[in-house]
Amino acid sequence: MKAVKLMLVCMVVIGMMAVASDSYAQDPAKKLGRGLANILTGWVELPKNIYDTSVEENVLAGITMGLAKGVGMTIVRTGAGVYETITFPFPIPEDYQPVLEPEYIFTK
Repeated sequence: MKAVKLMLVCMVVIGMMAVASDSYAQDPAKKLGRGLANILTGWVELPKNIYDTSVEENVLAGITMGLAKGVGMTIVRTGAGVYETITFPFPIPEDYQPVLEPEYIFTK
């Protein structure tokens, strides 16, 4: 009788593993962590955009256009972090997806 129960449990477990699919859904904890990370590192957008624009174009463009873009992205990234931190318990946007791409400043 024990052997039959054990075999039945094994068959159920194997069956569940066979139909299970990989899940990469976000969750509230990840959303909260992303929000806090973006609040704390939002200011890094300023020097990052100055540097990136200087490398892509020239130093003058980096100081002017890169500065303007950096200020704007600092506000956007920090604001997205505040939004995600406040709304982390709720699955908004759908399935806790990031509001901003890339979701972290140092992600390409």
